[in-house]
Amino acid sequence: MYILYYYHDPMCSWCWAYKPTATKLFARLPKGVRRVNILGGLAADDDRPMPEDQQQAIAGHWHRIHDLLGTRFNFSFWEKCAPCRSTYPACRAVIAAARQGREEAMIEAIQRAFYLHAIDPSEPAELLMLAERIGLDSQQFAADVASSAANHELHRQVRFARQSPIRGFPSLAIEVDGRLHPLDLDYRHHEPTVKQIEELCSIRR
Repeated sequence: MYILYYYHDPMCSWCWAYKPTATKLFARLPKGVRRVNILGGLAADDDRPMPEDQQQAIAGHWHRIHDLLGTRFNFSFWEKCAPCRSTYPACRAVIAAARQGREEAMIEAIQRAFYLHAIDPSEPAELLMLAERIGLDSQQFAADVASSAANHELHRQVRFARQSPIRGFPSLAIEVDGRLHPLDLDYRHHEPTVKQIEELCSIRR
């Protein structure tokens, strides 16, 4: 069994841009390759409003991604919301949703809320709304997302990401015989990455 690690953050705009290609890639993984998501934790807990210059910088990333790849963004987010910088609440929400078997659904719900509907997923009330929307037990979700276990798991994944041979998010690496091999990531085409995975796995067959 080979493990493909996907390093991401639900509030990472480049992860949102990669989502269409990632979906195709994950559907084409060779037999014997199992995917594991790793949360990168882009920005630690901080309830202070994001400085104006940082808002402008991130909005600039959105415009650049849209121009390069055609990725959809709701740019009114920056007019409607006064966001904090932290992505840790959204990361813990993914961990809490995973406890109810809905990890992927929560990732997508956060991304769509953030990038398409101008909803701030760093807000606990918004995360609870998203949890209810995807059919989670809201009481269990609220308890799990605030638990020390969720926080410990997030920090474990962040440490793993920092120790991995990657640069930024999204990133991919595959474990072959206990060694992590970083993979090339193409935002437009999944086939080259599939081929690279097949070549790396065939080394040990």
